[in-house]
Amino acid sequence: MDPKKIFTTILIWLPSVIITLFFIPNALDKILHSSEMNKIVSNNAILIITGIFLLIATALFLYNRTIVIGTMLLALYMTLIVFIHMYKGKPYDVAILIVMATIFAAYIRSPFTFQQKRNY
Repeated sequence: MDPKKIFTTILIWLPSVIITLFFIPNALDKILHSSEMNKIVSNNAILIITGIFLLIATALFLYNRTIVIGTMLLALYMTLIVFIHMYKGKPYDVAILIVMATIFAAYIRSPFTFQQKRNY
């Protein structure tokens, strides 16, 4: 196989892997340690459902045919986190960067998906 093609594939997938390394531990922490978390929602069931939602959204994000759905779900979740942080007066800069990085990673992997189809 061509080394240039391998290097290009690695560079295309690298942002998605980094995003995944953020979302999967976050989801597993919500599922496995929901009773120990001191979050805005103290209901264990809601935290477990949120963790399962994050795992499903991350899987959809990683699969090329459902990348747009996964990106929308992950970006929506992190946008809600940004608003919660703003409401509570916590720093929200990193959460905004995660939203932007999620969209950027999806665009890098599948740029034609985000372009409008033109009828000529």
